[in-house]
Amino acid sequence: MQTRPCWVEIRTRSLEQNYRFLQSLAPLDAELLTIAKADAYGHSLALCAPALVRAGARFLAVTSVEEGVAARALCPEARIMVLAGIFPGQAAAVVQHHLTPVIWEPAQLNDLEAAARSTGLRASGLAVHLEIDTGMSRQGANIEGLAPLLGRFEPGSPFKIEGVMTHLYAADEADGRATQAQLANLQQALATVEAAGLYPDWLNVGGSAALLSGTGGDLAALAARHGMKAMLRPGLSLYGVTPRFDPTFESAEPPALAAARAQLQPVLSWKTAVMSVTTISPGTVVGYNGTFVATEPMRIALVAAGYADGLVRLLGNRFGLLVGGQPAPIVGRVSMDHAVLDVTEIPGVKPGDEVVILGTQGQQTITAYDHAEATGTIPWEVFTRIGARVPRIAV
Repeated sequence: MQTRPCWVEIRTRSLEQNYRFLQSLAPLDAELLTIAKADAYGHSLALCAPALVRAGARFLAVTSVEEGVAARALCPEARIMVLAGIFPGQAAAVVQHHLTPVIWEPAQLNDLEAAARSTGLRASGLAVHLEIDTGMSRQGANIEGLAPLLGRFEPGSPFKIEGVMTHLYAADEADGRATQAQLANLQQALATVEAAGLYPDWLNVGGSAALLSGTGGDLAALAARHGMKAMLRPGLSLYGVTPRFDPTFESAEPPALAAARAQLQPVLSWKTAVMSVTTISPGTVVGYNGTFVATEPMRIALVAAGYADGLVRLLGNRFGLLVGGQPAPIVGRVSMDHAVLDVTEIPGVKPGDEVVILGTQGQQTITAYDHAEATGTIPWEVFTRIGARVPRIAV
């Protein structure tokens, strides 16, 4: 059956090329933990996880245990890390599906230890990454309270502390002050880990901003000082979008970002189609609550995309989509399932014509940053709010 014409196209070959480019930027011996969480940033885990593995990725990162189970079915040989921790009742699935959980709470270790011992898992058979809170105050163990957690990794326990990780909360601030403060806290935590006689393999720190700005080299040096190797976590850049550094800070954006923009390829395009074209007279109301009233004769096109698909209601009367290679303003409010475009100045628009919501048509492009700036958010949210009912299609 033909589906409603609102769809996302995923260029898996571009994703593979982006991975290889990012790997070429990583320091020697560093590993890329490829971020496929939140359904691969809304791009489709089912399409993107296998593509990343084809490109050479050994580690995938997902949000949850249930997402990890789905990734395991897609990629039987990959290492799969659960970034957001585990919840009660999930430890058995972690062991069964050979997932690598991030942990920071004693209760998480309690559940995992019970599940590991019930299955006869050998000593050090369950790899975990210990998250340290170095200043973000979100998830992670407090540095001063590390000792009880580290005591759980005694000889004979089912755990292996494979990595130590933290989140850098201001890696896109070009002056780097917050990051340096966090790394100083991280060094204190690493000294505590070493004092407990534990020697993890990986220092799991830094995302796209760190990798593209050259901070990855500093992280690799820090890892080497503690007998570890760097693990970097590219996310947004994998999908062809480079982070923008905050212009309010003193330093200019790192020059390496410009070069990266020339190399990275967008992976996602979001499209719909014209359903009908109507000519209206001056004084005609368009959309809910009459927020747009025609002041002259107009041609308007109804398109099959609305806020239930992820086309944010705020975009009404302030944004445009591409039709016939030209921007067509959204007039009136975006509805749940539809939007209306002003195509008065675009000749020949007819039912069935392709409309680009995000992506390129002719010489024009609408980016995730364009959507983000129009709605006061960030590209990550733009991608992930595209509705589940919008099919993702590999092209």
